[in-house]
Amino acid sequence: MPHAPAPGESCAPELFLSRELAALEFNFRVLAMARDPQVPLLERLRYLSIVANNLDEFFEVRVAMLKHHHYYGSASPGPDGIPSGELLARIRARVLDLVAEQYATWQDDLSPRLEAEGICILPRSRWSKRQHAWLRGYFEHEVLPVLSPLGLDPAHPFPRILNKTLNIAVVLKGRDAFGHEGHMALVRAPRSLPRIIRVPAEVSGPGEHFVFLAELLHAFVDLMFPGFKVLGSHQFRVTRNSELMVEEAEVDNLARALTEELVGRGYARPVRLQIGTDCPKAITRMLIENFDLDEADVYRCDGPVNIIRAGLIYDWLDRPELKFPRFTPRIPASMEASRNKFEVIAQRDVLLHHPYESFAAVIDLLRQATQDPNVLAIKQTLYRAGEDTPLVDLLVDAARNGKDVTVVIELRARFDEEANIRLATRLQEAGVQVVYGVVGFKTHAKMMLIVRREGAGLRRYVHLSTGNYHQANSKLYTDIGLMTANEEIGEDLHKIFQQLSGLGPTISLKRLLHSPFTLYKSVVAKIERETANAKAGRSARIVAKLNALNESHVIEALYRASQAGVEIDLIVRGACTLRPGLAGISERIRVRSIVGRFLEHSRVYWFANDGEPEIYCASADWMERNLMRRIEVAFPILDPELAARVYDETLANTLADNTQAWLLGSNGRYARATPGDAPAHNAQQTLLDKLCASTAK
Repeated sequence: MPHAPAPGESCAPELFLSRELAALEFNFRVLAMARDPQVPLLERLRYLSIVANNLDEFFEVRVAMLKHHHYYGSASPGPDGIPSGELLARIRARVLDLVAEQYATWQDDLSPRLEAEGICILPRSRWSKRQHAWLRGYFEHEVLPVLSPLGLDPAHPFPRILNKTLNIAVVLKGRDAFGHEGHMALVRAPRSLPRIIRVPAEVSGPGEHFVFLAELLHAFVDLMFPGFKVLGSHQFRVTRNSELMVEEAEVDNLARALTEELVGRGYARPVRLQIGTDCPKAITRMLIENFDLDEADVYRCDGPVNIIRAGLIYDWLDRPELKFPRFTPRIPASMEASRNKFEVIAQRDVLLHHPYESFAAVIDLLRQATQDPNVLAIKQTLYRAGEDTPLVDLLVDAARNGKDVTVVIELRARFDEEANIRLATRLQEAGVQVVYGVVGFKTHAKMMLIVRREGAGLRRYVHLSTGNYHQANSKLYTDIGLMTANEEIGEDLHKIFQQLSGLGPTISLKRLLHSPFTLYKSVVAKIERETANAKAGRSARIVAKLNALNESHVIEALYRASQAGVEIDLIVRGACTLRPGLAGISERIRVRSIVGRFLEHSRVYWFANDGEPEIYCASADWMERNLMRRIEVAFPILDPELAARVYDETLANTLADNTQAWLLGSNGRYARATPGDAPAHNAQQTLLDKLCASTAK
């Protein structure tokens, strides 16, 4: 039986789950939401689309990098000890299970239920004569002029296919105008074309009728190849490596280097090929050879290869009875009652629990700062902000109003690189001092510092958060924000911003835990303190809420704490590589995941500390990248009333959930919690009822 190691030793590989396989398991939990008849129908469709999007990113990043290192012989097993070749095989097996469930959910469950509600996604086999005529006209006038079908021959080799685009392989018989025999052609659907077409009511009658672009291309493929007989047409989609390879230490200008790298991202090495279930072996072989893939990289789809686009229907339809009930986020009474936000924060810390409480409070604070003549400086980090956020307008206004504005923008926020480069350019043009962070360390901390003259001195006002300054995400993600005028926290944050903008030396902080310097050591030290307390017979417990957990030394410390008698509850929404419930090692550790209406995003660490509990909120998960390779901040909740509220709302409330919680077994699989004889408790709905004004139940 493996044992938990002493400090300085390493765990046996059997004590760790695979990070990649754990990430895949999360998607099964999301898919369960798409299959749950208690979830509103259009929300179920949205969850199905989320699974497809998650799988895209999983292949673009995790599988792509694993294959890269495997191909070049540089792959070394992670803490789980699984060789890269075996891990790739196990990933494929689990993805096949997921894809099968995904398309069965689409074909056998969602599509019929949507149709029963008057929402029809029409295959071409079911088009009426009137629909066929309208769709043919649409194809001839709106689609065909944009297409550039390509016949494959020595003069027209296999083209470059853009990442995640819809394509059709067409088998032909006949001769072209030059007397050349036609055998094969490709039709690439430009991204300018809508992937789903809405058929007008005057054509289809009552209800909503939609057609996937792929169905349109199949139905009228003969119009693209006049003079040829079409023997078959087959959809496909390729996923490519999307991890950028900029060597920051070797470039003079990170923004320019990233811009150049982004140009080629869409044509990087392929890692996955999606094809229809009816695609013949010969066509499959041709695609495999041209993409330089293996059979193991092919995934057959019993439906649209770009099923992710089904999520557009959710956005288009105003059917409130088929969506989650609307709600109005609360604004804290103190912030709503007073026009002067600084006075409110100076008197007492303000806690924000999104999405139940409105992000507007943060916007209002910054808006007042831009207009207040006593505000001298504003410093802020932006990781993912969204391009339509009012925050950027306010930062521009502040600079134009004479404030000293510094913004640390993380250009390398994955898949937001282009948006962040545009954002940086706009801010710079307005006179904002823009900093791109630190070479080798992504700036992931979410923090804002406002310096205000009050009387004969200066006072710092701070906003810290577990989530991004992204207004749209603040309505979908659960996060904790803190507004405070605490002098020590303000001084700590001032030092961090100085370090980021001035490349300063290591700093000593009084209240904040700071990655990559003190956060990792502090987390391990606090776990070890609980371990020592348990051994001494004192009260000891750990509760942590995270997005992911994979840092091996933290896991080893948790195993030692469990062996010493510490009760540990971990709420890990996504991938967790710790094995709970192992006799003699982790039987006092329980791991649960909440998957519900909102994406659980807040990170909260709580330590019993022998009756004097400490609670921190953070931008960092207990992952190697967050603790070692990122700029992160964990901030304490010092107000006892607010600390109790954070514990109750984010930890105790979530641990009581018995309807949307999933319990991790030591084998790496999850089982859904059920109420049994106890009253049903939905943690997210509990907070909606407590904090929000719902418009419907």
